Amino acid sequence: MTAADEIMDLADDAADIGDAYVTLCVHAGIAAADAITAHRLELHHSGDNHAEAVALLRQVRPDGAELAAHLAALLGLKTKAGYTHRPVSGQERVQAGRRAHALVDSARGLRLA
Repeated sequence: MTAADEIMDLADDAADIGDAYVTLCVHAGIAAADAITAHRLELHHSGDNHAEAVALLRQVRPDGAELAAHLAALLGLKTKAGYTHRPVSGQERVQAGRRAHALVDSARGLRLA
């Protein structure tokens, strides 16, 4: 998440780095989701089917549904940002940042025993 925020801060034009920013947000969200499920459920998703990671995150209480919605939305941008010729929109950049930060903030707030 730090890398995403730093490239956004350094960019002369956010549109120029939009795809890279969103890709970094997606990866930060995936890593945060893994940390959350590993801590709260003692499980984490491993595999290529990201829908399974969303389903696993949904099981986290009390905020799993909201966190799963954030991850699902980020994953929905993954292909566009990383693999197509169409750049992400300004609104998609903003939403990706908000959603990634929500997941990362939740992971950072975990109480380690």
